[in-house]
Amino acid sequence: MSERVPAPGGLVLIQSLVNSLDIESGVDALDTAEGRARFGLGEGESEARDARELRESLRVACLAHAGHPAHRQVRLLDELLASAPLVVTVAAGDGSAAFRPADPSALASRVAAAVAESLTAGTWLRLKACEAPDCHWAYYDRSPAGRGRWCSMSVCGARAKMRRYRAK
Repeated sequence: MSERVPAPGGLVLIQSLVNSLDIESGVDALDTAEGRARFGLGEGESEARDARELRESLRVACLAHAGHPAHRQVRLLDELLASAPLVVTVAAGDGSAAFRPADPSALASRVAAAVAESLTAGTWLRLKACEAPDCHWAYYDRSPAGRGRWCSMSVCGARAKMRRYRAK
């Protein structure tokens, strides 16, 4: 869909992970070797299970950013990221600082670094999940007021408006 553009910076990793499950069709990219490799995961089912748990906790955070209730009970995101330490690096030349994952091979560490980067950039709260219960697709809210509700006005937004119209 043309309106579904990638989030900026490290948020693209989180957006991609949340969107690795298409709720409407039930297709889960983490069910395939190619999908797991996209996130640096091995073939082990325990890694995929952990990634799914992280994905759903991130989805709940994105729903909360949009003002929507959680779609189900999940483990708290801060619990999942507590075991993903970050390292602060300071450039010798200009003194700029950045966070990097202590273990760049671990998905949770890369997600933690992306969250930290987006917090410092002020973009974390703009990563949201579509309010449509059969979608919950992660999108970056580029609206001026930051009040976007759907991943795509031409799809989910149009469906919601049509449902409201027909209900009248």
